[in-house]
Amino acid sequence: MSSVQNTRSSFFPNSRTQNERAQDVQKQSPIKRNSTAQKAYIDNQTSRDAKVTIPEAVKDFAQIKKAVDAAPEMDNSAKIAALKAQIQGGTYKMDYEKMADKILGEEFGV
Repeated sequence: MSSVQNTRSSFFPNSRTQNERAQDVQKQSPIKRNSTAQKAYIDNQTSRDAKVTIPEAVKDFAQIKKAVDAAPEMDNSAKIAALKAQIQGGTYKMDYEKMADKILGEEFGV
């Protein structure tokens, strides 16, 4: 099949054969290296631009997450079941002042 392809004319005029392209690749000079001044400039730019800063809030969050992950797991299922039973039975009493204080504390940091 390769003999048939070599005898055909190229679809694109002035196109080169695969052998011609391979010879051109061999003739090309090796990859040019940056000069020492250019290398120093590139190193300076990348070292300046490649720095990453992590905000303190993220660091704090990471420490908190570690502490929470290390803490023993709490089982509140009994407390939740008792509260559900009180709500369904109509005996649950809401402490509205305590709830208001909690909401204000969360909103305004009081």
